[in-house]
Amino acid sequence: MIVLASGSATRQTMLRAAGVDFRVLVLPVDEDGVKQSLRQETDRPSRVAETLAEMKAARVSAKCPGEIVIGADQMLDCDGMWFDKPANRVAAGDQLRLLRGKTHRLTSSVVALRDGQRLWHHTDEARLTMRRFSDAFLDAYLDQAGAVVSSAVGAYQLEGLGAQLFMAVEGSHFTILGLPLLPLLDFLRENGELTS
Repeated sequence: MIVLASGSATRQTMLRAAGVDFRVLVLPVDEDGVKQSLRQETDRPSRVAETLAEMKAARVSAKCPGEIVIGADQMLDCDGMWFDKPANRVAAGDQLRLLRGKTHRLTSSVVALRDGQRLWHHTDEARLTMRRFSDAFLDAYLDQAGAVVSSAVGAYQLEGLGAQLFMAVEGSHFTILGLPLLPLLDFLRENGELTS
């Protein structure tokens, strides 16, 4: 059995839609503390995403002997500024105003462990360019999107209403959603967890 160390409904939906049999177990990790610590060592969001993905998987792997545990994380970087999930509508509006008219990077990392040992990892990046939308559009978007703006690192979901915020997207749709799915499926096939 595969164990997903992520409470993300989007990641769970992607895996289920791809026919992966798994269960979910999430244990807390001090993400803010890790980000602050790593920020002093590196300016690479990819390193942070990979480290957090591995930490999440490691916590769960200790409770799941013999099982493959998948951890994942995503970072949003714009002009050297790292963004987190906004706490509320006001914070979401602030984030979107900062991202408006700019290109940002979404970096998604996935790590697989068994018995605390790393078996595999993959990190991928996508570049997204937001259009210069009006304040009136932003207010209407926030009203219509509702609480979903606090569930995603960029205060948007590209697979839904958030698509209206963008003028260009480069990269894998799965990476944007927070999980480099195709490389993960290859890994699972190579390890006999999926039929090849």
